[in-house]
Amino acid sequence: QVQLVESGGGLVQSGGSLRLSCVVSGREFGIYGMGWYRQVPGKERELVARIRRSGATNYADSVKGRFTISRDNAKKTVYLQMNSLKPEDTAVYYCNSDLGFWSWGQGTQVTVSS
Repeated sequence: QVQLVESGGGLVQSGGSLRLSCVVSGREFGIYGMGWYRQVPGKERELVARIRRSGATNYADSVKGRFTISRDNAKKTVYLQMNSLKPEDTAVYYCNSDLGFWSWGQGTQVTVSS
């Protein structure tokens, strides 16, 4: 049973930075690619960053050049460094496998004020 615990969210001004962390329990970590997702009320959850087992990364166009995903396999942790934050980045952020097939954690709220 994989459990996901996200942290690091908060309130930040436009242009600011945050670093999110996701600790993954279970032996599956390292087998799959990982992703960071976000969701705002009334909208579907969207994948914003992905890191494959090889370390290759992909980003949604909306965050490209501002967000960086990384992973520490020894710590079973995935990170999302978010720079130059914009109000439209406000959402609850979740991590999961890059195919989203594990049970979702509680997420971490990111609020960017203008």
